[in-house]
Amino acid sequence: MEFHLEDISPDEKAELSRNVFMTTLEQMKGWSRSNSLWPLTFGLACCAIEMMGVGSSYYDSDRFGSFFRPSPRQSDVMIVSGTVTKKMAPVLRRLYDQMPEPKWVIAMGSCATAGGPYVKSYCVVKGVDQIVPVDVYIPGCPPNPAALIYGINKLQEKIRYEAKTGRRVTTTHDG
Repeated sequence: MEFHLEDISPDEKAELSRNVFMTTLEQMKGWSRSNSLWPLTFGLACCAIEMMGVGSSYYDSDRFGSFFRPSPRQSDVMIVSGTVTKKMAPVLRRLYDQMPEPKWVIAMGSCATAGGPYVKSYCVVKGVDQIVPVDVYIPGCPPNPAALIYGINKLQEKIRYEAKTGRRVTTTHDG
């Protein structure tokens, strides 16, 4: 039995157009990647407490498909929250390099984005973007859990946009 599109009625065509989802494989991969993020927590200071709050039952980051992982080899998102010192920078880079592709980075808090109140210190990195490429910046000292959820949602939008356009969007930051 063969099926021909011209053999169906206009009502059936309308019903078919409402119920059939057409997309590309790349867009489907982008959708699935954006809705199943596995963040590696790199909490270094007070922002880490706010990051831990996102996993609590009140904020419940699991509902966004974000499940925190303890290992870089199981993660595709690194959330850097807190002050990064120059002594910690090589460790941060090594963990980033151990993450599988595709991978993204969220800089959470004033210290991770630009050095924070310690920007004049000789031992503090003036923004994590000097060590690893950052995809989403979340300002604040410390930003609350709702701000991190907003940043995760922005990262999900970015992942879907990159899948749709087929090109990686890079962010520049002048700190």
